[in-house]
This record gives sequence, structure tokens and C-alpha cells, in this order.
Amino acid sequence: MTVEVLRYAAFTDDPASGNPAGVVPDAAQLTERDMLGIAAGVGYSETAFITKSDHQLRRYTVRYFSPRAEVPFCGHATVATAVEITRRTGPGELVFNTRAGQVPVHTAINDGRPWATLTSVPASSRPASPEEAGPALAALGWAPGDLDPRFPVHVAYAGNYHLMLAAATRARLADLDYDFDALAQLMAVHDWTTVHLFWTQDAARFHARDPFPPGGVVEDPATGAAAAAFGGYLRTLGRITAPTRLSVRQGEDLGRPSELLIDVDPADARIKVTGQAVPINQP
Repeated sequence: MTVEVLRYAAFTDDPASGNPAGVVPDAAQLTERDMLGIAAGVGYSETAFITKSDHQLRRYTVRYFSPRAEVPFCGHATVATAVEITRRTGPGELVFNTRAGQVPVHTAINDGRPWATLTSVPASSRPASPEEAGPALAALGWAPGDLDPRFPVHVAYAGNYHLMLAAATRARLADLDYDFDALAQLMAVHDWTTVHLFWTQDAARFHARDPFPPGGVVEDPATGAAAAAFGGYLRTLGRITAPTRLSVRQGEDLGRPSELLIDVDPADARIKVTGQAVPINQP
């Protein structure tokens, strides 16, 4: 059986930047074992598989696999998949049925390029316990003084769980050298998909890094699911008092800069995340 596997860079307009994602447009006949094997062969942090398509209603069932396991939701692979559908069928409203829930996606063509805006499942956030935060800091090699006290440590959710840690300085964020196995074990215990490390440039601009041991990679260059959870985290902290657009710069320290746009409405539990995606050496 021949399977079409496409490769995209998400949250960028440059194939050499952003976060690479695999996209399998027709995975209806694939088993879980097949999909995991394909994701491992692609080698990106995530590959999206469209297992059911209704082009007339523009509804799609999508599953996401890292090289190691299935995950309920992946933001950058969602953006990549939506852009591929837009290339084939034109812009408009899409609905993705995922293991995390229903995810509406709006696509548009701006300046000749497709953009996608995903709307997350309802986001939530809670303070992390000392048993969660302490071992995470130890695995990262961070001290409590490395944290920005304005942003308490939380566990945030918008389809997946992410630990939120605010770096006090950009230099602290840049100096990332962590214990991969220790962090992987801790994240497995708590069901965290990434640890979202961020630094505040100003009220609307942030820089982020996302260790991703559960996916078998040291770091994700752009993490749409974490960006959605981050928007919910800021809303929970009361830092969003009116509809606001935020930007997150991620991947710079990896040499794959990415730009994620987050729209947060304090009256809406769902978070919108917007970005571009471009093909990588498409066969």
C-alpha cells in the first residue's frame, strides 16, 4: 500500500524555520501500528493522519503521532494539515475531530499565502503542586531564583497538559541544558506533553522554549497546543482583561524561528492560535 506523506514547516513562511510536521492526507486504511511506524519514519515531533474526510461538510477526523506514541492533539500539525486542505480545496471553515475534542479551524489566503487559525478545546489552568514544580526545576537545573515571580508555576490545559515556567531573564531561557531522562520520567507521571518555558518581553510579546521528551525530541521549535494552554494560563491569572492578541517567538535558540499568534478573550474559555505553514521539499 502506497501512503502519501507530506512534510510541512508550521508557524513560519520559511521551510528552513518553524516546526516540521508530517501530514498524511488519506490514512483511512491505516492501523495504529501503521501510523506509529510512519511517524517514526518521518522523524518529526508530530505527524497528523486524516483518518476520515467529508470534503462537502469540510469535517475531518485527525489523529496525531509522535515517533514514540499517539498524542490527543498537536497544534503545529493541525496548522500544517489545515494549510494542506486549503491548498487542495480552498480557504474557509474546517472542523477537526481529534482525541482531545472538536477543533474548529479557520483558513484564509493573505498576501497569496494560506494561514490557519485553530480554536482550542476549553482551556484551563491550575497552580502546580510542590511535588510537580520542585522535581521539574531540578531536572531542568533551574533554581527558584531563576523564575519570574510575577508568573506562578501552573499546569495548563488546552487539549494536552503543559507545565508553565516563567524565566526571569532571556539569558536563563537561552541556557537550556536539562536532564532528558529525569524530565521524561516526570512528564510521564504527570501526563505533561511539554514544559512551556517562557520569558516576557512585554505585555503582548513572549519568547518560549518547549522541552518535549515524550515525543523523543529535546525541544519543539513551535508548539501550538502549548501556546493555546499558555493563553488560558494568562487568562486564569487575570492578565487578560479584554480581547487581546499575543505573539510568541519560539525556536530562535534552535535556529528555527517561529511566530505564533494567540487570541485570548476573557469571556471565552477557548483560545485561538494562528500561523502559517509551508511545504518542505514536497515530493
